[in-house]
Amino acid sequence: MILLASTSPQRRAILAQLGVAFEVVAPDYHEAPGTDPLERAAGKARSVDGGERPVLGVDTEVLLDGELLGKAATATEAEAMLELLAGRTHEVVSGLCLRTPEWEELHTATTLVTFRPLARRDLTCYVRAGEWEGRAGAYAIQGLGASLVERIEGDFLNVVGLPAALLVGLLARRFAGVYGFG
Repeated sequence: MILLASTSPQRRAILAQLGVAFEVVAPDYHEAPGTDPLERAAGKARSVDGGERPVLGVDTEVLLDGELLGKAATATEAEAMLELLAGRTHEVVSGLCLRTPEWEELHTATTLVTFRPLARRDLTCYVRAGEWEGRAGAYAIQGLGASLVERIEGDFLNVVGLPAALLVGLLARRFAGVYGFG
């Protein structure tokens, strides 16, 4: 059983969807300003004592032209952020740390997401729905936010919050057959 060093409901849902047995353990990690998602994923995973069980830490961020788009604090900020993304391609970058006492794997995954051009009423309706709250980039692609997206290149589940293709590959290689992969 994997220990998930995260309280994210999206990450729990993805692991359940993949059929990976896991237990949630809240990480004892405080993000330092200026760190990247790989450092944060490692910090989360390293903060959990898994004993002999593998520990998984993940962190995701949204970048537009190399600039970090965090979580909007207000509806006005969310609308401004979505307006920046409208008609453009941005990156969703995740850091993933899978570790045991004997080894540690650190990897990143990037998915390109292109938003369709958005009218003012598109922005207003989406922001009014409240789905932007607590979301990097002010949208949730697995919900109503899918209506904002024109196309993606890469792992869809990475945009939701966990780079599943990367994780499955690691599990297949490190634990062939244990989690149903490899």
